[in-house]
Amino acid sequence: MPWHPVPLGFVFRSRAKEEKAAGADKAPLTDSKQTRDPQAPKGRPTPKRSEAQSQRRSVANTSMTRKEAAKRQREERRAALDRQRQALATGDERYLPARDKGPVRKLARDFIDSRFNIAEFFLPMAVVILVLSMVRVPALQTIALLLWLVVIVLIVLDSFVTGYRLKKRLAERFPDDNKRGAVAYALMRSLQMRRLRLPKPQVKRGERP
Repeated sequence: MPWHPVPLGFVFRSRAKEEKAAGADKAPLTDSKQTRDPQAPKGRPTPKRSEAQSQRRSVANTSMTRKEAAKRQREERRAALDRQRQALATGDERYLPARDKGPVRKLARDFIDSRFNIAEFFLPMAVVILVLSMVRVPALQTIALLLWLVVIVLIVLDSFVTGYRLKKRLAERFPDDNKRGAVAYALMRSLQMRRLRLPKPQVKRGERP
């Protein structure tokens, strides 16, 4: 048979290509959805300077938004306190503190404000008794002591009668409502002078609430 010489370039080129192809076939296939190890290289190009600046700018805008939100909360809190202060002066039920809200507490306040209470004169009488007790006259000191005892007894009796009547009135007006603490709330209000009470009285003396 006739002999055909094989070109050297064909021999070396074919072997090199075969080795590369075999290496590529043996290389393990990687799943693009596989979770990347945090210790491994990030596997993505470094962001450009413009992108990094835009990210920093977005973070700055977020911090400014938080400051504005905090400022807005302070303004809303201040406005709520102003509304509450006005409500204590006008008796507006919408903005009263939780301690004073509700028809039960309103009736308790009106019941106290519509009558004379001995307890509301406690502070003026206490001042008078204190002055009398400081005078170095035995007779005046004895009178001061007796007045003090009389005032205490009258306040206790008046508070007892007031609490009993108020409890009865609340039971008639609000039989199914929660009346817990209403009587104590009213008696504490009776210890204050009328002009110093908060919320301000909304009924006149002698007016039936």
